[in-house]
Amino acid sequence: MEIFFTILILTLMVSLSGVVTRLLPFQIPLPLMQIALGALLAWPQFGLHVDFNPELFLVLFIPPLLFADGWKTPAREFLRNGGEIVALALVLVLITVVGVGYLIYWMVPGIPLVAALALAAVLSPTDAVALSGIVGEGRIPKKLMDILQGEALMNDASGLVSLKFAIAVAMGTMVFTVGGASIEFIKVAVGGLLAGIAVTWTYSKSLRLISRWSGDDPATQTMLLLLLPFAAYLIAEHLGVSGILAAVASGMTIGQSGIIRNAPLAMRLRANSVWAMLEFVFNGMVFIMLGLQFPDILETSITQAELDPTIETWMLFADVVVIYAALMILRFGWLWLMKKFSQRFMKKRPLVFGNYSTREILIASFAGVRGAITLAGVLSIPLLLSNGTAFPARYQLVFIAAGVILFSLICGVIALPMLLRGVEVSDKAHHRQEERMARAAAAEVAIVSLQKMEERLASSADENLDTQLLSEVSSRVIGTLRRRADGNNEQGNARLIEDLERRMRLNALRAERGEYYHLRAQQKISNETLVKLLRDLDLLEAILVEHE
Repeated sequence: MEIFFTILILTLMVSLSGVVTRLLPFQIPLPLMQIALGALLAWPQFGLHVDFNPELFLVLFIPPLLFADGWKTPAREFLRNGGEIVALALVLVLITVVGVGYLIYWMVPGIPLVAALALAAVLSPTDAVALSGIVGEGRIPKKLMDILQGEALMNDASGLVSLKFAIAVAMGTMVFTVGGASIEFIKVAVGGLLAGIAVTWTYSKSLRLISRWSGDDPATQTMLLLLLPFAAYLIAEHLGVSGILAAVASGMTIGQSGIIRNAPLAMRLRANSVWAMLEFVFNGMVFIMLGLQFPDILETSITQAELDPTIETWMLFADVVVIYAALMILRFGWLWLMKKFSQRFMKKRPLVFGNYSTREILIASFAGVRGAITLAGVLSIPLLLSNGTAFPARYQLVFIAAGVILFSLICGVIALPMLLRGVEVSDKAHHRQEERMARAAAAEVAIVSLQKMEERLASSADENLDTQLLSEVSSRVIGTLRRRADGNNEQGNARLIEDLERRMRLNALRAERGEYYHLRAQQKISNETLVKLLRDLDLLEAILVEHE
């Protein structure tokens, strides 16, 4: 019962966090509010204690969130920004592990080199979810946000793989070599991506069989979709490859394939609603869990520091500030080098950062906030070495990691709104024009489809329809399409007219949906426009099917 009540309390806190944020006279980003609520619950007066199991945390929360992010990430944009993403998610992670690792080893007394590299590894992944929470949706320019999201999807794996190597060396289970680590990393990364694609392909095949056996049961199909990221993660981990990349690849595969597009309407609508709810709850749970750990981490670290003659308590807080500053300087310097390299050697196909101003590079630097993966990674460091002795300076590693997470969020909250002031994020007029163009193009395709349907019905002996009636209903639907008015579904008094009009409208909607995908494939409309237009079609189709 205690676990059940804990889950209820955490869910309630997630639900109330948004309400509390809106009621306050001053604005606090939702992630910081959720962290504060978690810390408040862990205070002695409330006494809510939740054991943080890093492995369980990674399995329960990370796969569905990364799957959802991968689902929403268009493959074309991801591949188009592949150079920038690799430079940030792989090269910058390796530079951070080495550079910041040696800084920690030199600066913090009592931390051996392997432990310092392990800490640098868990500090390297960024958190796009936390970033969206502190600045809001649509505040950062789209091109930059696409790169930051792609970086966050990929650097979780590179950071945790680096951590795995560091822990293995510390435990004495492996000897580090550059060649061996490189081969192992490629195996883990490529294997994870292939595992995610294979699991999704298997799901798509099984979904067709299940649909055939059970009928169009949206509940069964939606539950299978919810289990997909966990299946991809667990199978990949069982095979010894990256479960994180498997979840990302699974989400991107299902987003780009025709699985959801060809799924029954009831499943599409239910899946969208369920995933929206799960993302909100899981994101909130992650930050509340972070908050729940902070008081215990603070108390334990201060107690341990008082027992350690080589450490002063104030030094722990100073270490957090210095290490965060080093992370920001390193990130800014790397982005600046990417800009200069692009301007000098990539004039034909420059990087996105090639024409960025110093202000925009600062935005990209402060946008690299740390989050849940960092805390889960540092808490996964074992308490004991293989010989039974305590893992060196573990309490310092945990305190510094938790402090950098909180400090990066606070600095992001302060710096990003000021840096983003006056920055033009998107051209709303361009989006409206793009949407009107897509609607007009889809309407033209739908009109042609209706004309063919009218000819087919007129020549069919089975329908036995009056030609004049058929022409009247067809003209009405086509006229509505031509006007692209408000979509009112005017119904006649006769059941036959209503049924025929509904069938024609359904035919037109299906033709429009196909044209929207065609326009997206030709890159004439953006992924955001596609999602909005498809959502409108699904709602219209749901209304028509409901009156069947």
